[in-house]
Amino acid sequence: MNYEEELKKLKYDIDRANALKNKAAANLEVLENQESQILEELKQLGVEPENLDSTIENLKKEIEEMLNEANSLMPRDILDKVK
Repeated sequence: MNYEEELKKLKYDIDRANALKNKAAANLEVLENQESQILEELKQLGVEPENLDSTIENLKKEIEEMLNEANSLMPRDILDKVK
């Protein structure tokens, strides 16, 4: 066994592991900043993160109701004659 080669390989692996750790730490920081920004935006919109799913569902229902109402108010009989 060549100790010098083995030590060289270990140093290389340690350097790579440190580089990966640093990259992961940087990514974590970016993600934490994004999370803070999103939470702040939700707060400004008056939405609690734990209620986000139900808020989205309520908004979808509201949009669907408004689209249905807009479609019902559309004079389809007149529009169909104009084609």
